[in-house]
Amino acid sequence: MSRAIVIGQPLPKPKTTSLPSLYDTLHNSLILATVAPYLPLSSILNLAATDKAFRALVYSTPGVFRHLDLSCLRQARLELSDSDDSDDTTDFWHSPRLDGSVTEDDFYSGPLRGIISNLRRRDILSVVQTLVLDGLSVTAELCRDIINDASLNVRILSLREVTNLDHVTLRAVLRYACRKTRPDNTPKLRALYIFGDKEWSPPPPRSGYAAPTGSDWNHKSRRALSSSLRRDGDAWWARRGRMITGGTAHDWGDCMLACDGIIAFDSVVCQGPRHRNSPARPSPPIELHPPAAATFAVSACAGCGSAPEGLVHPTRLPARLPLLAPLPISSSSVVAATTPHHPYQPFVGRCGECIGDRYCLACHRWWCENCYKSPGQAVVIDDDATTPEGFVAAVKIEVRNLRCHQCDYDYERTDPLFVTFIGIALDAPCGCALTLSNPSSLHMAAQNRISKSCWECGNNCDACIDQTQRVCRKCCGGYCIIHNEGSSSSHVRCVSRGRGLGRL
Repeated sequence: MSRAIVIGQPLPKPKTTSLPSLYDTLHNSLILATVAPYLPLSSILNLAATDKAFRALVYSTPGVFRHLDLSCLRQARLELSDSDDSDDTTDFWHSPRLDGSVTEDDFYSGPLRGIISNLRRRDILSVVQTLVLDGLSVTAELCRDIINDASLNVRILSLREVTNLDHVTLRAVLRYACRKTRPDNTPKLRALYIFGDKEWSPPPPRSGYAAPTGSDWNHKSRRALSSSLRRDGDAWWARRGRMITGGTAHDWGDCMLACDGIIAFDSVVCQGPRHRNSPARPSPPIELHPPAAATFAVSACAGCGSAPEGLVHPTRLPARLPLLAPLPISSSSVVAATTPHHPYQPFVGRCGECIGDRYCLACHRWWCENCYKSPGQAVVIDDDATTPEGFVAAVKIEVRNLRCHQCDYDYERTDPLFVTFIGIALDAPCGCALTLSNPSSLHMAAQNRISKSCWECGNNCDACIDQTQRVCRKCCGGYCIIHNEGSSSSHVRCVSRGRGLGRL
């Protein structure tokens, strides 16, 4: 058998297109300005140190250093020693190596001031608009230099969970910066993150050391928690309940009110009727309290569907809206920091004192001052007043002359009286029918709508208590089906029943 030889044209080689180089890619200013905020500062500086072309590209492109996060720098942290000894600071101050000219501000803000001075020499600090100092050792004097320095343009400053910060001095700095006689276009600071929790980021690895397994898993759990909270929606707008934990927001009400419309915070001023700054006046008049920062976000009142001070809507001035986490990356404006990213609902911002005894921790419902009077709070009623929902049919009489004007009954030796409300007349214990001719002396007693039947559950409304609380038929003791271990809605683990479960 003969073999056929086929002579043909050789196959053409595939055309290979060369990929653009890194310099060509980053030469697009839009790409470089978009990617730079997600890179650590050390990576950007290392890129600029590659050669003269990259150095000119990094330092000449606008927006590369607009967003600067120093919280990830290990050199910016104040580390006295590897131990957690509380006497390290005292021993350091008594060390003979310390110069007498070193002040407290120089000591606590020394690492951060060194980095800031280095950035100032490189002409980087003047173009920074968002500065993140979360978790670092920051003093009020350093904040004053950042806020009042005319050569800086910091618009968003984050001081969440910082240490060694004197809040009293910082509030004085902010009030002075927002004074009525301030120069035009000052202060440049427009947003201050200080009350919330910092965003967890992976700790910088130390050279020559491997990251421990426990620290790695701890970071993974925190990252999972942060992503879960982001899925739940933005704080204040989509979530309900306590928004600010800890006592950081204490005594910040006056300062926030002085900065109203100028500097936005990651909270709002509580405008409950018990505060001096509230547009709603309480009835009857009470001693008003100083302003306070809101720590709770609740929906409209479950009774009337509104609130005495009104609801907070996104149409407000951005400086009067709460700052949202995480910080905006692609922009340094207050509008971007306060605009909700998910479907939102109007909310009411209240402090803990204004909402503590009228808020259910289980269903997050609450009742305003017009719909519910807390126990011990009295309200004056008129002659034509009807018994509102949430009140018992009892009226407490404050007899000013200490004697009944009809039968001369002596009230002086008795306790505060409760009489039955019948139509427009009152049956007093003395047998006389008292009319509502003097409404200033008549007060209606409120029914307890919020109560605490379980210490773990906290304050709950009647509907939530009916769903979670049961009574043992044998010992007549109450128990919670959530926190009483081994119990359910139909069985209870009771001491009087022995070691087993008993059916209700």
